[in-house]
Amino acid sequence: MKTLTYGEAIREALFEEMASDDRVLVFGEDVAGYGGLDGVTHGLQQRFGCKRVFDTPISESGFAGLAVGAALMGMRPVAEMQFSGLLTVPLDQIVNSAAKARYVHDGAMSCPMVIRSVTYPAGNAYMGQSLEAWLAHVPGLKVVTPSTPIDAKGLLLTSIRDPDPVVFFEHKSLYSTEGLVPEEAYSIPLGEASIAREGADATIVAWLNMVPAALEAADDLSLEGIDLEVIDLRSLIPLDEQTITQSVLKTGRLVVAHEAVTRAGFGAEVTAVVANSDVVHHLKAPVQRVGNPGVPVPHSDRLNTHIIPSKDDLITAVRTVLSN
Repeated sequence: MKTLTYGEAIREALFEEMASDDRVLVFGEDVAGYGGLDGVTHGLQQRFGCKRVFDTPISESGFAGLAVGAALMGMRPVAEMQFSGLLTVPLDQIVNSAAKARYVHDGAMSCPMVIRSVTYPAGNAYMGQSLEAWLAHVPGLKVVTPSTPIDAKGLLLTSIRDPDPVVFFEHKSLYSTEGLVPEEAYSIPLGEASIAREGADATIVAWLNMVPAALEAADDLSLEGIDLEVIDLRSLIPLDEQTITQSVLKTGRLVVAHEAVTRAGFGAEVTAVVANSDVVHHLKAPVQRVGNPGVPVPHSDRLNTHIIPSKDDLITAVRTVLSN
């Protein structure tokens, strides 16, 4: 094993897959000369040349359409959309072209492409949106949400190799976090959640930057003798329903946490998984959802503390489910 940051793990996945598969292309805003957001794509163009790694104009619809066309013609493009708020621009290409390709061609064609997009709900009402639930609602798309370096690399490799379009969400706050990554080749299947921490008193289901927040909450509450289980979904679509229900069957209590708006967020889908299963009869308390209260992300860092869910918000939610 070796230690890599989250950003380094993503870069290593891109390097490895481009070296092993000439069909892989990387393009987007500032991915070549600047090296991408936080330098994640630094060095790719020098290694693989300007025909496989290149900058695009600030036209998300244009290069999303380029990715769709390249994928339909047999390439495996990885397009960087930078911040997730920009995903609102190329929704037509992603939703109506990429996601529908296999269906409208009766399985004769597929659209193997990855859209990398960074979520960072801080300081900007436009770029700071967490839109994973929007994409999870679209048949034909897979939605991936890694929280650790080992998962970021393994899931990106799997996403690039997938025969269908994948929206790969990264979190800017995680880029500098470190973790152990295997030296040998590996990949991680989509649709398999990870038990980040085992526990018996309550379950927290989270993804992206809420996973470390959940683990911090679990550490703090353990000092009081409260034993939390933390589930890192890793991918929203496909969703590992079995891991969720088995955990809730054990603990009897559920908290779901995400940085997106709570109303109609993906936490509602996680809650529905439990509500629609026999596990619902084992719940000892109503499910608690933690998320954005329903306002645009403010430009003020001081105001952000009232909008972005924190470790303390999770602790409050856990205390609520334990009080019943």
